[in-house]
Amino acid sequence: MEEVIIRPMTIKDLSDVMVVEYQSFSSPWSKQDLLIDLTKNHFSHYIVMEKNQRVIGYCGAWIVLDSAQITNIAILPEERGHKYGERLFQYMLNDVKEKGATELTLEVRVSNTVAQNMYKKFGMVPVGVRENYYKDNGEDALLMWVKL
Repeated sequence: MEEVIIRPMTIKDLSDVMVVEYQSFSSPWSKQDLLIDLTKNHFSHYIVMEKNQRVIGYCGAWIVLDSAQITNIAILPEERGHKYGERLFQYMLNDVKEKGATELTLEVRVSNTVAQNMYKKFGMVPVGVRENYYKDNGEDALLMWVKL
């Protein structure tokens, strides 16, 4: 039986998280950027999802006062299609609410309708566009928001 757990990310998870990051994004964060965010940014909060003791996904958020912003969320490509992303996102939503956030925002590629549809399931609505947001191809980002 497959055991899936979600827990706080540690420095020991960085190598596994980087595999998820590089397989998921055309403009991945560097290991150094994630390390700094994980260890030096007191506004950041990261979680990982493990399946059979292997990191298959992760999510990061910044919480400033009562506002939370998702910085990253990704599931290994071969593990997609099993609602793991929804479970990870729901966990993070609950976590940021417990930490006092009353609203949450994120940016998502305008072409990523699969992710947009998942976010809409959680009540997120489009509130704007950040033009030329993604550096790899200049694609716009859809800004989404939800009151928690």
